[in-house]
Amino acid sequence: MVFQAVLYAKELRVLREFYQAVLSLAFAEEGRGFVLLSGRGYELSVVQIPEAYAAEIQIASPPVAREDTPIKLSFPVPDIAGTRPEIARLGGTLQPDASAWEWRGCRHLDGTDPEGNVFQLREPCGPSVPAT
Repeated sequence: MVFQAVLYAKELRVLREFYQAVLSLAFAEEGRGFVLLSGRGYELSVVQIPEAYAAEIQIASPPVAREDTPIKLSFPVPDIAGTRPEIARLGGTLQPDASAWEWRGCRHLDGTDPEGNVFQLREPCGPSVPAT
């Protein structure tokens, strides 16, 4: 059994393309109103928000970070810098490199997807001193 996260989307296709490309996830399954992506020991389900609710959600360009949620998904990637061009091409943002921090052997950096959902990328950086 693998870890699975679920992310609700106003535009299912947009978020599917974003996370599939940025995280190098494989297409695993698709059904009415959802898609399942997998790889690197986890699965990400992207689920379509019902139209009645989606119609009330306004997405800015560039997206405004939705920071009013207690959850932030954190994804392992081999190279954060290597994701930057794809994130920008697909309508997301990534904080400046100077905003990155190291903890537990990984470098961490936050970004937003095309709908403003805040996510975190982490890459291995070798041994580091735990944050205090």
